Amino acid sequence: MKENGIRLATDAQRMTSLEIARVTAKMHKDVMRAIRNMEPAWEKVNGRNFALVAYTDSKGEQRPCYSLSKTECLYIATKFNDEARAKLVIRWQQLEQERIAQKCVRKLLVTDEDVTNEAQRIIGRTIVSFNKHADGCITTSDIAETIGTDVKTLNAFLTDKRVQRWQRGQYRLTPEYEGHGLAQDRLFIYYSKDGKQKKRTYLVWTPKGAEMIRKLIEH
Repeated sequence: MKENGIRLATDAQRMTSLEIARVTAKMHKDVMRAIRNMEPAWEKVNGRNFALVAYTDSKGEQRPCYSLSKTECLYIATKFNDEARAKLVIRWQQLEQERIAQKCVRKLLVTDEDVTNEAQRIIGRTIVSFNKHADGCITTSDIAETIGTDVKTLNAFLTDKRVQRWQRGQYRLTPEYEGHGLAQDRLFIYYSKDGKQKKRTYLVWTPKGAEMIRKLIEH
């Protein structure tokens, strides 16, 4: 694209002749001259010349400068001394590291929705990992439904039979029934009214435990 006869470069991964001059401690006019002298050979081999862009000088006037890719820049640097070439190589390394850092920044969570979605994914992984040992277990509600009663009545029955007891806000197996493969803990995560995360476990019954409950009811 051209503006006022000056072609503008749009590729962000480039270095201007101004920066080349700054990095190598050379006069900008000397860098411009070196680029112009090497441009015909580059155009002959690659079929295109170097991108010419504009910058605003200290007087507020538009001045031309070149915008070069890494390959073009290092091609120009073949005319520089060893120290200048080394400085350009180091500068390009810094630019590439900065671009990598910018990509990482773009991946950061930037909205409330991003944060919520990521939190849900983390919570989901936590629940799946914790509850893996409870795969195949059945809730008290499910057992109550299969035998034609409600969960409140079934919990009262199991408590009366001393299979479970109410402890610290949840039902737990009594010592007599612990360690027999009858039940497992399943994790449940929820949020209080003030937005604080809460964790709670509840009993779920293994097939062996569900069968034990059915037999107790039958007897």
